[in-house]
Amino acid sequence: MGSSCTKCRWPDSTGMTSSLWTCHCPQLQQLQAFIQKHFQAAGQELLSWTPEDWKDSPRLLQKISDPKLRAWAGQLHQLWKKLGKKVKPEVLSHPEQFSLIYSAHPFIVPGGRFVEFYYWDSYWVMEGLLLSEMPQTVKGMLQNFLDLVRLYGHVPNGARVYYLQRSQPPLLTLMMDRYVTHTNDTAFLRDNIETLALELDFWMENRTISVSSGGQSYVLNHYAVPYGGPRPEAYSKDFELADTLPEEDRVALWAELKAGAESGWDFSSRWLVGGPNSTSLSSIRTSKFVPVDLNAFLCQAEALMSNFYSRLGNDIQATKYRNLKQQRLAAMRAILWDEEKGAWFDYDLENGKKNLEFYPSNLTPLWSGCFSDPDAVDKALKYLEDSQILTYQYGIPTSLQKTGQQWDFPNAWAPLQDLVIRGLAKSPSPRAQEVAFQLAQNWIRTNFEVYSQKSAMFEKYDISNGGQPGGGGEYEVQEGFGWTNGVVLMLLDRYGDRLTSGTQTAFLEPHCLTAALLLSLLPSLLPW
Repeated sequence: MGSSCTKCRWPDSTGMTSSLWTCHCPQLQQLQAFIQKHFQAAGQELLSWTPEDWKDSPRLLQKISDPKLRAWAGQLHQLWKKLGKKVKPEVLSHPEQFSLIYSAHPFIVPGGRFVEFYYWDSYWVMEGLLLSEMPQTVKGMLQNFLDLVRLYGHVPNGARVYYLQRSQPPLLTLMMDRYVTHTNDTAFLRDNIETLALELDFWMENRTISVSSGGQSYVLNHYAVPYGGPRPEAYSKDFELADTLPEEDRVALWAELKAGAESGWDFSSRWLVGGPNSTSLSSIRTSKFVPVDLNAFLCQAEALMSNFYSRLGNDIQATKYRNLKQQRLAAMRAILWDEEKGAWFDYDLENGKKNLEFYPSNLTPLWSGCFSDPDAVDKALKYLEDSQILTYQYGIPTSLQKTGQQWDFPNAWAPLQDLVIRGLAKSPSPRAQEVAFQLAQNWIRTNFEVYSQKSAMFEKYDISNGGQPGGGGEYEVQEGFGWTNGVVLMLLDRYGDRLTSGTQTAFLEPHCLTAALLLSLLPSLLPW
């Protein structure tokens, strides 16, 4: 565009700078005219949509004893109407003009800047929708995901063409299980079982790694995106970050950033540990870890596929997936489980050792039911105590490292609360169940207090200062918010008769656990 204008500056991370748009150099005027002619404002390819199966008073509300929490749940139920979207027909007729991938069925979005749907977010959204008695909306969202698998061979990170190089945590099989359990729609399962298998094939053909231990080799999965180049949606950030590295290291950096985005934890010290600078994003090495949560998700998916095929009368495929699950269980125990600590840990492939830092994902096998040791829950509970995680009053921290990344301390995220709470709640141990309830109580009060102050739900929360909207990372905290709403509704459904909206949160020192347990058991121990 000729010589540059010294008055023009590039846009910063928040958008176009004022001097850029007030400058009158010919080059900028040409750029402005081009953008105004060929580009629409964000979100113009979508229409607002009110789900047709939304109803005023789902049965869930009647299970909530606290009147303030019941009213709040009703307001969260209302939010589904605000988060509903459908794609304009012109995206189908002129796909070359849009980055949005066409979806035939309407859907629920996370909210805020996230105006399209995302893969793993949608699982917790669907859990909330089913509690809101909206199975048709869930079925439509499932159909969209299945269409993506048929078209691309996997579920992309989100419904944008620039997300096609990567996926996100594989929860599609679990989504199907929740829908079929709710509706008994076996015909839908039968029609789509091969597509579910195709998605799992993607992970086994493109994301596996062999790990040796004790003279035996095991196959597990990792996040890995074999494409260089900056993330299209964060091109300038990735390009500038690469400028801090030697040229020969830049392609690898960009691939690791994409793998970090594929993990859903974009970004976290979890993917920086063991690198040259564990606080700098330029040290990211996501693909060099075998993650606990990814393998627990796949283990669960293999178990569900075995059940699905049994239900459909295909014993050969049922046996295949049952064997795959057993192989993964053995691999997870050999490579990821630490008997001394009483938890699972990501395995560092390059350094040949476990990453013993705390993350809620360390307990994902409890949530997914992928463990064989009957004492695993008690050991995990002791691990939480030893790590002092139960002393946090406003939620379970994402890590104990404060790096400024959003998937680190002091942020707490709804899906990670669910991993720990439901993992403990599934246990037959009364002590584990009581700790699960207290953790649920803490999270509900944090969410409720912030909602009472801000009239909004957020994607993440800062638990270091009484519970506030979270921060850090590459963008401002977003309102909405799909998965946060879903997890709150799940907790209110499970514990609605006990949860309260009061302000005093539970401070669970180890000695308090015994007292809490005794109090919870007291009514059943008394003679009257």
